[in-house]
Amino acid sequence: MAELTTIARPYAKAAFDFAVEHQAVGAWEEMLSFAALVSENESMKPLLNGALSSDKLADLFIKVCGEQVDVNGQNLIKVMAENNRLGVLPAVAQQFVEYRLEWAKEVEATVTSATELTTEQVQQISVSLEKRLARKVKLNCSVDTGLIAGVIIKAGDLVIDGSVRGKLNRLSDKLQS
Repeated sequence: MAELTTIARPYAKAAFDFAVEHQAVGAWEEMLSFAALVSENESMKPLLNGALSSDKLADLFIKVCGEQVDVNGQNLIKVMAENNRLGVLPAVAQQFVEYRLEWAKEVEATVTSATELTTEQVQQISVSLEKRLARKVKLNCSVDTGLIAGVIIKAGDLVIDGSVRGKLNRLSDKLQS
């Protein structure tokens, strides 16, 4: 996975810089997401492994994408095909989203709780995270009854484990050492 990220980074950065310069970040995010889906398609995957020349592959890929990809997106596809990198499009799309979130000073946080959170609790978590991270926070909430009680919050590299399961695991570790 780290190798994919390393390969994808220059493409994502170039696409993001171009998108910001041309005030088309949203359009580029949609194009890259669509192109990533095309590259993951079961019919397309075998062709990405050198079955076609880079020119033919780029042409086919662009035809499949159709109007979903503009001229500038087509240029990116041609360059990536030339370098045998169309297979990393999902990683490019993911990196692009990370650049967009950083640029917009937003962070996506995942909140996993033992029970369904109330609107008030979601708001309180959101406000606390925004204050701590100095960014806008978009929460993705889910329920995992295995936590027994409490919540686990993940935002980028930050992990806050306030679950009973996490506390029991930490207590067990301390008792064993």
